[in-house]
Amino acid sequence: MTTPQHETRRALPVQTREASFQPATLNEETRTVQLVWSTGARVRRYDWWEDRHYEEELSLDAAHVRMDRLNAGAPLLKDHCASLDATIGVVERAWLEAGEGRALVRFSERADVAPIMADVKAGILRNISVGYTVRKYEVIKEEGKLDIYRAVDWEPAELSFVAIPADASAQVRSAPEVGGERTECVFFNRAQPATKGEPKMGDHETPAGNAPAETGNTVNADQVREAAIAAERARVGEINQLCKRHNVQLADKLIADGATIEQARAVILEHLAVRDSAGTTSRMTHIETVQDETDTRRAAVENAILNRASPAKHKLDDNGRQYRGLSLLELGRSLLEAQGVNTRGMDKLQLAQRAMHGTGDFPAILANVANKTLRAAYEAAPQTFRPFTKQAGAPDFKQIQRTQVGDAPNLVKVNEHGEFTYGTIGEGKETYQLATYGRIIAITRQTIINDDLGAFTDMPAKFGRAAADLESDIVWGIVTSNAAMADTVALFHADHGNLAAANAAIAVASLGLARAAMRKQTSLDGRVINVTPAYLLVPAALETIAHQFTSSAYVSTKGLDINPFAGALQPIVEPRLDVASATAWYLAADPAQIDTIEYCYLEGNEGVYLETRNGFEIDGMEIKARLDFAAKAIDHRGLFKNIGA
Repeated sequence: MTTPQHETRRALPVQTREASFQPATLNEETRTVQLVWSTGARVRRYDWWEDRHYEEELSLDAAHVRMDRLNAGAPLLKDHCASLDATIGVVERAWLEAGEGRALVRFSERADVAPIMADVKAGILRNISVGYTVRKYEVIKEEGKLDIYRAVDWEPAELSFVAIPADASAQVRSAPEVGGERTECVFFNRAQPATKGEPKMGDHETPAGNAPAETGNTVNADQVREAAIAAERARVGEINQLCKRHNVQLADKLIADGATIEQARAVILEHLAVRDSAGTTSRMTHIETVQDETDTRRAAVENAILNRASPAKHKLDDNGRQYRGLSLLELGRSLLEAQGVNTRGMDKLQLAQRAMHGTGDFPAILANVANKTLRAAYEAAPQTFRPFTKQAGAPDFKQIQRTQVGDAPNLVKVNEHGEFTYGTIGEGKETYQLATYGRIIAITRQTIINDDLGAFTDMPAKFGRAAADLESDIVWGIVTSNAAMADTVALFHADHGNLAAANAAIAVASLGLARAAMRKQTSLDGRVINVTPAYLLVPAALETIAHQFTSSAYVSTKGLDINPFAGALQPIVEPRLDVASATAWYLAADPAQIDTIEYCYLEGNEGVYLETRNGFEIDGMEIKARLDFAAKAIDHRGLFKNIGA
C-alpha cells in the first residue's frame, strides 16, 4: 500500500444510491420490512470540479460508516422529499452484515401511507434510494483507468421510495443540493501519480457518461459526438418541460449548471416546498388572536365578585383589580356606562332593572359566578360511593339495559364421528332510566340594591352540595332499601348467596365467611368466578372497629392475633347506613373485576348545571339548577351483607 500523496477539501451535497428491499420480509401486523440500502458496489459519477468522470465505491467497513443517524430514527421518505407529508415511515434499526448495509423500517399508520404499503406488498414499488453524505474519500489513481473515489468516512442519512431509479445502468443517482446543504469532504490520494498523464475527456468516456463504440483501441469520435449531442438535447428538453409543468423559473440556471434530470427534479421539488412554506408563513403572520373588549370586561368583573365572595380561593388579577370594592349596584352602573348607556339620573330601582336586562353583561356575569360556585361546591362535597361503583353515560332518557352475558359453553370431547355440538350462553338483564332533578332560584332587583352577594355565591354553593347529596342518597338508597332485581329477588338474599346466614359483628371469623361466600359466587352458567372483596362498607357507628380489622398498623403478640385482613380491605364509612342499621356491614368488590352499582349521567352533562333566563313572574333573573342522574344495582355477586349483631 502506498502512502497518501496529498489531500484536498470540498463541500459536497447529499448523494443518493439505488438500493433494494426484501418483500418477503414484509410484516403487515407490525408494518415493517427489511431493506438492503447498500452493497458498496462501484458506480460511475461525474466530478463537476475536475470536469471528468470517476468510479465511486462505498466502504462497508464498520469503522468507515457512521450509523448513528440511521439508528436514531432516520426518516423513510418519498422521492427524497424532506417534508412532513413525504415522511412515510421511520428506520427502526440499521446494521452491516455480509458486506451489505441493511435496515428494518416501519411504515406510518396514516391513511395516505396505506396505498404505498399495499404497492410494496404487491411488488409494484420496489425501488429504494439511500441518501448519504461523504466526509472523506480515498482517491486511487491507476494509469489508463478512471480514478476510484473510495468513501472511507461516510454517513447514510435517510431512505426513500422512488418511482424511477436515478441511473438505470449504474443503479445510482446523484442528488442535488437540497436546500443548499453541503458537507465538507476530504480527498486524499493513495496511489502514485500517473506517469503518462491522466485520461482525458473523450479518451475513454463520453461527456454523458456513455461508453463509446470501440474497435480494438480505436475510438469513433463521430459516435461520441452524436451521443453527447443527443444526451444534452434530451436533458435540456426534459428540464424545460419540468419547469413549465410546475411553473417555476429555474430552467436556464439548471441547464447552465449542468444539472442532471434527477438533480433538476429534486431542486424543483425543493423549490415548490419552500414556496409553499413561505406562502403559509406569510398567511400566518397576518393571523392575530384578539380578545373582545366585552369578554375582557366581563372576566374582570367576574374576578372581582369572586374575590369579594372568597378572597382565599379567588385571587384578584390585574384586570379585576379596577373593580375591587365595588358593590353589585356600582358594578352594574359601570357595565352600563361601558356599553354607552347614560345612567345619570337613574334611581337605584331603575339602575338595578336596567343592569339586569337580559341583553346586558351583568346577567351573564352573575350567571357565571353562580355556576362556578355551584360546580366548586358540588365537586368538593364528599361522595363515598364512587370507589365501589361504576360511572356510565346515556345519550337520552330512554330506558337503559345492562345485559349480563354468561360464560362460553364448556368444551366437550368430540365423538368418533368428528361432530361438534352447539352450546348456549346464559343471559341476564337489569334496566333503569335517567331522571331529571332541579330547582329554580330568583335574583330580583332588591338583591342587587341590597348588595346581597350570597345570592350569587352561597345559594348556588348550597345547590351544588345538595346535588351531590342527592346522588349519594340515590346510590346508598340502593344498598339500604334492598330492592328486588330483575330476577324478582332482593339485592341481598340467601338465594343470591350474598347475605350472611348468621348475624355477626365484624370479626376475623365473620369477615372470613363473607369473603369465602363472595369467592364461591358463580356465573350465570354455574362456574365459580372467585370474586375478591376490596371494600368494607360500614355505618359511622362501626368506623372504629372497621379500621381495627383493616389497618396494617396492628402489631400482634402471638400468631392468633395476626390480622389477615390488614391492607386487604379498604374501609368506607357512610353515615347514611346508620339510618337503616347501625350494626349492618357490607363487602364490595372492585368494579373493575365485576359490576356492582352503576350510576349514570346524561352524556355531556356530567354533574349539576345551571341555566338562566330573564324572570317573567319575578322582576329579575331566574337561575335553574339541573341534574340528570340515575343509579342501579347491576350485579348482586359483587356485594355481600351481614346484618350484624
